[in-house]
Amino acid sequence: MKPTILAVVIGMTVSTNVLANEEFRSHEAHEHGKVEVNIAQDGQELLVEVTAPGADVVGFEHDPKTAAQKTVFKQAVAQLNKPEELFAFNNAGCTLKFKSVTNTLESEHDDHEGHDHAEHDHDDHQSHDHAEHDHDDHEGHNHSKDGHGEFTAEYHYQCSDIAKLDTVSTQWFSQFSNTKLMTVNLLTDSAQIQEVLNAERVSFRF
Repeated sequence: MKPTILAVVIGMTVSTNVLANEEFRSHEAHEHGKVEVNIAQDGQELLVEVTAPGADVVGFEHDPKTAAQKTVFKQAVAQLNKPEELFAFNNAGCTLKFKSVTNTLESEHDDHEGHDHAEHDHDDHQSHDHAEHDHDDHEGHNHSKDGHGEFTAEYHYQCSDIAKLDTVSTQWFSQFSNTKLMTVNLLTDSAQIQEVLNAERVSFRF
């Protein structure tokens, strides 16, 4: 999977001590039960990116086929579009300004709920020749080289008092119980750290 700009920035800036940590997981890695979160401060903005295996979010990593799978999939996407129920940043006055939830499970990528269509030109998307890029070919692309489908969520916040931010907490584990570990790579003006969270440890201070 091609790393995003945020992941590259995090990877380049996090200290060498963190990078040397044996628990540090490459953004390109894909392991069931483990979710990666990159958080970067840019002035008064907070940028959050979550990468999660499909198995963690919906329990499978292919197109939702049955009625039950389609229901689970729809509910999961709706939940990912509610970051206020997934992450909290204490006392910093952060307001969500942008969100995007994408996945590599669906063949047609019909679900773009929460994605800014101004940045994702629909006409450009239509101009892509689906006859040449058929369903089977698209499936191979979606499942990537490692053969696993996943979800990517991006949340951009504007914070009124970013200097007060010193705690990050998550309710991810109560919403997506298949996740066992969450690796958080954090880059702010005052911190460059990595933390590993689980159902018993859902927050950290820095």
